Amino acid sequence: MKQIRIAIIGSTGSIGRQALDVVREQGERFRVVALAAGRSAELLAEQAAEMRPDMVCLTGASAIQDTPDSLRRGDWDLLCGEAELETLAALPQADVVLVATSGRVAMPATLAAVTAGKDVALANKESLVIAGDLVTRAAKRTGARLLPVDSEHSAIWQCLLGEDASTIRRLILTASGGPFRKRTIDEMAAVTVEDALAHPTWRMGPKITIDSATLMNKGLEAIEAHWLFDVPLDRVDVVVHPESIVHSLVEFIDGSLKAQLGWPDMKLPIQLALTAGARLPRPDPEKRPFDLATMGRLHFEPADLDRFPCLRLAIEAGMEGGTAPAVLCAADEVAVERFLRGEIRFMDIPRVVDAALEAHVPSRVESLEQLLAVDAEARQTAALACDRTIK
Repeated sequence: MKQIRIAIIGSTGSIGRQALDVVREQGERFRVVALAAGRSAELLAEQAAEMRPDMVCLTGASAIQDTPDSLRRGDWDLLCGEAELETLAALPQADVVLVATSGRVAMPATLAAVTAGKDVALANKESLVIAGDLVTRAAKRTGARLLPVDSEHSAIWQCLLGEDASTIRRLILTASGGPFRKRTIDEMAAVTVEDALAHPTWRMGPKITIDSATLMNKGLEAIEAHWLFDVPLDRVDVVVHPESIVHSLVEFIDGSLKAQLGWPDMKLPIQLALTAGARLPRPDPEKRPFDLATMGRLHFEPADLDRFPCLRLAIEAGMEGGTAPAVLCAADEVAVERFLRGEIRFMDIPRVVDAALEAHVPSRVESLEQLLAVDAEARQTAALACDRTIK
């Protein structure tokens, strides 16, 4: 295998840091040519000093003089501001761009990468949930590949390798159920921020952890699966699997099912995405062998749309299509931020999202500029809904 050159957008976040662990584990198989982060300037400087990339971008700084000396004195091109992510994403020497940051800020970079014909290892849900039509059209035009990093989509991708897409009956995404899987609606009304951040299986950033607690995350993943695998959303199902051992399944037209199993570990899907599906040895399986007999029973149960209305809202917005998913994501981001600040309650999150969706008349997706305008309007609507909740 030739050396793979990687640009990482979001290198200081959870996925970005684990991607760098994969690079360290694999020695000379990878070379990091670009790194980008938001405001963690010192950590970004440490990563750059170790990886020696050609380009570094700090999106949280508006000018070079606003960056620390440790970034300015490195032997790399230093860029500042969110707009420069598009420059980094289209870097000629990059073979694959890992989009590891969350939120709408990554959408223009994702689109720039696929427009430039770059393979994109995608851990950013918003790029496909909001702009899936634009991104997939650009990818088909340039031949760029969208390589899934989420463990669920990676599992489906692995199950589909060597299969004819026309033989898919449905995709089945598994969900851990989060920390409130067995709580009643009344009990969930009283949960605290600390309760919601205590995910039983995965260690993630605060936004995605709250989305996992509301099951919004699973709804976004269903929409993302529709775009990644070109399967209608009504053939994408969600099942709760608290052990998080079966990462997802595919059912085929002959009634057979394929599943991908393994310990909850993001390094495997990251590595597979960076190598476009090539299997490389990893040290973790030797340290922690996978043993079904020791594991014992695995459990599955239906997702409760009454107790987890965010999942229902996401599926409805995905079925509506057009600009509705953009409103969904924007309103959810606002509501989760206000919940994390202690300004609204946990069960207010779906109420705020619902209010934003009700106020919006969906239209066909035409451009990134249109989607960003819809995003801004939805954020204002969601903020007002939060304010009414506080009063």
